[in-house]
Amino acid sequence: MYSFRRRNSREQTLGFGVFRAERGSISVWLIWFVSVMLLITCGVMYRYLARRLRLVVDTPVELPVLLTSFPKRVGPWVGKDMPIAPNVLRAAGNDASLKRLYTNETSNQWANLYIAYTAHPRTMLGHRPRICYVAGGWVHDSTQDVTIRSAARKVVPCLIHRFHQPAPSNEEILVLNFYIVNGHLTSDDRVFSGVGWRTPNINGDPARYVTQVQVSSILENSIRAAAEDMVDLILDFFPDTVGKVRAVEYIDSSRGSKR
Repeated sequence: MYSFRRRNSREQTLGFGVFRAERGSISVWLIWFVSVMLLITCGVMYRYLARRLRLVVDTPVELPVLLTSFPKRVGPWVGKDMPIAPNVLRAAGNDASLKRLYTNETSNQWANLYIAYTAHPRTMLGHRPRICYVAGGWVHDSTQDVTIRSAARKVVPCLIHRFHQPAPSNEEILVLNFYIVNGHLTSDDRVFSGVGWRTPNINGDPARYVTQVQVSSILENSIRAAAEDMVDLILDFFPDTVGKVRAVEYIDSSRGSKR
């Protein structure tokens, strides 16, 4: 009786062991299968997100009012569009840009206006006069911190860069430069150089942006005068601190009056 129970107990024990081994082998295969499926799924999702991210980065974000609508007449200044080289546009990678030569009919002054807008702020990093002009063959002479005051009495911090061409040209040019960052004026590019600004603008929000404004000429009083006369209007074309674009109101009304 004792031997029977002992043998039966051993068989049950051996049977239970076989059962555990079978369960163990099933669990290993199940884990392996799930792991492989997770790897495949992650790979598919990665490729999908990478393609979507590339599409977001490569798709320009349009402003509510296109920069081409910026007036060619601003007070005494009359402007004409100037071409931007395709390689410059590709290198800059901005969402919108404008280049015009303005002439003051009263004082005979002239100034080039260049505006570059990007809703992907990281693309603006490295595009500064001291880098771009030097890359174009200009020699940097000096940089000065200045402020100008707009017609609406808005104080604008700026940098004035002085460059010249090597001999025999010896041509000189002055570049007044400032930025509009989410509606705020600054002359310091470090404001948008942090890690947080390098994340992609997934939603394509035009109010998360950096705009660079450059006014250039051969005389300092020319760039100061042009900037002071134009800065208020320039600000109207970009979202302010609450995301409002003032140019929408008068551009739409002027278009309506033509109908």
